Amino acid sequence: MNEIREYYLILVTTPIYAIVIGSEILFSYLQRKNYYSVKGTMANIYLTTLNMSLDIFVRGLCLFVLNYFYQFKFMELPNKYAYWGLLLIGQDFMFYWLHRIDHVCRMFWAVHVTHHSSEEYNLTVGFRSSVFQPLYRFIYFIPLALLGFKGIDIMFIYSATQIYGILIHTQTVDKLGFLEYFLSTPSHHRVHHASNVKYLDKNMGMLLIIWDKIFGTFETEKEKVVFGLTENIKTYNPIKMVFHEWVNIGTDLKKTTSIKTKLKYIFGPPGWSHDGSKKTSRQMQKELARKNSTI
Repeated sequence: MNEIREYYLILVTTPIYAIVIGSEILFSYLQRKNYYSVKGTMANIYLTTLNMSLDIFVRGLCLFVLNYFYQFKFMELPNKYAYWGLLLIGQDFMFYWLHRIDHVCRMFWAVHVTHHSSEEYNLTVGFRSSVFQPLYRFIYFIPLALLGFKGIDIMFIYSATQIYGILIHTQTVDKLGFLEYFLSTPSHHRVHHASNVKYLDKNMGMLLIIWDKIFGTFETEKEKVVFGLTENIKTYNPIKMVFHEWVNIGTDLKKTTSIKTKLKYIFGPPGWSHDGSKKTSRQMQKELARKNSTI
């Protein structure tokens, strides 16, 4: 049954992706927006191919783990509309925390940073995947299995919401009126991909933006967005795109410091340093706030 669902997802989304990406490329060319480059697009295709290959490889394990915990479920939802509606909301909620931890723990940021490393921003950046995320993503969905949702359904809903998550990676759509209040829109997600200090680690939601508003990670798009990282990697080398932050972690671990400090370089927030040579997003935002308060 799930294979049929996945087949229909692919059948429906493939022409949608082809149409919207083709339209955005044409718009960018005619309007001289330079949203796309050949190297950038090829890098995005390469990274999503790695991610999808690993995802397929570990899918059986993910399903096994989720089904194992499903045995111990402590509730059931006989109403199919309530079941799918609550699963949609629950999955998006758990993805918010997965995404947020990817941003605040350097070990996971080393995986996720690949998705943010593009200085271009277009629909194909939605495919610029965090290659190794499939190895641990399913762990965040275990609570859903315990709540009575089948592993196969959890994985399907995740795949379905990913479609929306890809389509909001665009500069061609402005703000969407009342939808801005509860959906993660293209405007909200541009903020998420910004290197502007004000925008760092904001708007983590994939489908709903309400989680960011509840948990204090929401920011509206006001100033012009500069895409990429605070320190861009400036390379399309396929190995460096995936592993550059792991190399940086290794460099930091070679410093003559205590075990506690070394652990902070692994599990602390990205940008943390024991000597102040680098700064976390929060430290940079506090400095910006102090600077603005004196103007």
